[in-house]
Amino acid sequence: MMDILKKVPVREQDAMERAANFEEVCLGYNKEEAMAEASRCINCKNAQCIKGCPVSIDIPGFIEKIKEGNIEEAYQVISVSSALPAVCGRVCPQESQCEGKCIRGIKGEPVSIGKLERFAADWASENEIKPQGASSKNGKKVAVIGSGPAGLTCAGDLAKMGYDVTIFEALHEPGGVLVYGIPEFRLPKVKVVAKEIENVKSLGVKIETNVVVGKAVTIDELLDEEGFDAVFIGSGAGLPKFMGIPGEQANGVFSANEYLTRSNLMKAFDEESTTPIMRGRKVAVVGGGNVAMDAARTALRLGAEVHIVYRRSEEELPARVEEVHHAKEEGIIFNLLTNPVEILADEKGWVRGIRCIKMELGEPDASGRRRPIEVLGSEFEIDVDTVIMSLGTSPNPLISSTTEGLETNKWKCIVADEEFGKTTKEGVYAGGDAVTGAATVILAMGAGRAGAKGIDAYLTGKDA
Repeated sequence: MMDILKKVPVREQDAMERAANFEEVCLGYNKEEAMAEASRCINCKNAQCIKGCPVSIDIPGFIEKIKEGNIEEAYQVISVSSALPAVCGRVCPQESQCEGKCIRGIKGEPVSIGKLERFAADWASENEIKPQGASSKNGKKVAVIGSGPAGLTCAGDLAKMGYDVTIFEALHEPGGVLVYGIPEFRLPKVKVVAKEIENVKSLGVKIETNVVVGKAVTIDELLDEEGFDAVFIGSGAGLPKFMGIPGEQANGVFSANEYLTRSNLMKAFDEESTTPIMRGRKVAVVGGGNVAMDAARTALRLGAEVHIVYRRSEEELPARVEEVHHAKEEGIIFNLLTNPVEILADEKGWVRGIRCIKMELGEPDASGRRRPIEVLGSEFEIDVDTVIMSLGTSPNPLISSTTEGLETNKWKCIVADEEFGKTTKEGVYAGGDAVTGAATVILAMGAGRAGAKGIDAYLTGKDA
């Protein structure tokens, strides 16, 4: 008999097997498992889970349809609010959002909302079910800069409202961080990302790749010469940060951004790829977020012994609990309360090690996390030949520097209103990492929805 206090377990690849391949780790629910898990939902009248979702999916509504076995209807309920359900079901931090608010979680485990969303989206993809589009066009044109989660969501929402939408993407493939940032073993590119993008295109959205806005065309030109009535900027945050410590210029030091782009977008993990990638013997990944886990788990699959070097304790790790758990299962070594002070190079300029110092936690800082303090005299070395810096990213200033009247803050992030994505330039809206700095896929999607709402209000005279 089923224990309603516990989630239906989800099948996964064995840890030792998956550590040597790039196949997807989590295998998801089948229909029987999904219906059993859906039956745990008590269909709250005042559903807290919806309040925890940045795109406000009708969660009890779609779960009820799965419970009934009507998967197509479940998918359509989700599609009203989310352009990328197969992505969100895999990479959203559900534990701190929808599932974190689930009433079931008060006594027992919350409902596996993310895994159910993934199931419905995958089922729809396998059965070639598409989201429902607009019945007619309204004659207005909107340009969207960037085809990551913010841009795709904004474009999808606007297309459903009847707008003629064109996305301009700087890279040769659409998808933004979904294709260059997140590894295949967490988010398959052909089976998931490409199909989600096709769904957005099925709504009538056009995507032009290899267009660097700020160089090939400016935002002013899109508005004044190309006939667009409004612009949404969802260009992400692709500029990596470094520590500024001695030795950081050594050969064998990479940003996680470059390392993951080589592997994910350029397929360097594949033996037949012509893109070079450092296949280190011993690798240190500096940082503790999801990107650090992605870089570490990629290096492991390329044959390295991998160390995560993070200056706080496990409690403060910003990565998802599931990602940390998977990394540990696969054999990644965690050097916590440890901070690099120098990267050591050999006589030819190649990394030979990383000098670190032990840390202890003091009083909380402005973020509420306890501030790490160096333990004097505790320096030690880790023998590595590759160092990957995963310290966050900031927006590329190209768009803001070529757009007059577009205000940015001291971090070079575009200043935009949270409710509608409105910037200081008329007709220009923005959202996602270009506004907040590096954050999550689902928060970028929430910002894309806000931008679409703002643009619609602006173009219909409702003044947003």
